[in-house]
Amino acid sequence: PTQKGLPLYPKLAASINYMATNQLQEQAINDTAAKYLALENCISINVPAVNNPIWGNMSPWIRSQEVKVQKILKLLAAGITAIARTVDGVDMPEELQDALALLCNTQYGINSYRKSVIRPALNP
Repeated sequence: PTQKGLPLYPKLAASINYMATNQLQEQAINDTAAKYLALENCISINVPAVNNPIWGNMSPWIRSQEVKVQKILKLLAAGITAIARTVDGVDMPEELQDALALLCNTQYGINSYRKSVIRPALNP
């Protein structure tokens, strides 16, 4: 069994539970993400593009999977940006530091996964 922490305010918990189990409308997702463009001095959270020669050597199935992963990474980067904009970088609560660390590590993990999927496709 998973350990559980302290409960959240009921309305907030209900909202989080809903968003975590129901896909938001595409337009709402795009509109929200568009508000949080990549930060000029945080290029590491940008979604790296696959080089054209590599893209051309990937199978259609791998390319379709890559597009899906890029979409997830774009939303993750927008979420990291939104959180980063809420603090001044000096007096950041520990919870926000932890959230940024976990989200950035998640992005690192997804990018590492991308590479591990693409690499074998290049050298069959």
